Amino acid sequence: MSFYERHRDFIEELERIAPDGVRIEWSGDVLIMQASPPNVHQLNLALLRGQFERHAPDGCLPSERTRIVSPDVSKGREPDLTYLPVDVLSGPGNRVPAAEALIVVEIVSPSNPGNDWMDKLHDYAVMRIPLYLIVDPRDRTVTLFSEPDHDRYHTRSDRRFGDEIHIPEPFGFTLGLAALVAYKD
Repeated sequence: MSFYERHRDFIEELERIAPDGVRIEWSGDVLIMQASPPNVHQLNLALLRGQFERHAPDGCLPSERTRIVSPDVSKGREPDLTYLPVDVLSGPGNRVPAAEALIVVEIVSPSNPGNDWMDKLHDYAVMRIPLYLIVDPRDRTVTLFSEPDHDRYHTRSDRRFGDEIHIPEPFGFTLGLAALVAYKD
């Protein structure tokens, strides 16, 4: 049994016994367990998803909390939002190959921002996810990473809530950030 298969089986067992609302991800030999996100997180996700849906490529749909896996690098993550081909989503289970993801979107957790800004940034680049959008309601910023190569992204674009940010093909639109909501202190 491979390292990836052992991790996968262990995660599946943990998911069976974890309390409702607990999210489990892994990066190499590190497990990350997080509680359900706050309301502002869900609101911002819905606002973004609404805009992306109008520009999604034909044959692709949004998916929330679908496990994106890359056995080659022993990674498994559950982005807040990703866009995947319908034929991949119609398959069994809750795992899809990272190579199928067009974009991943993460809303930064107020309790664990390093997971999105460091760990996932590294993992998504290693997994070769073409676009990684980070929304950080703590400081009212949105950052788009693109052009993954090995363990990092080559391109970074930063904007503030209230601005706009260009989302490249296959979406090809300007994402409005005016309606996004910051976390309250």
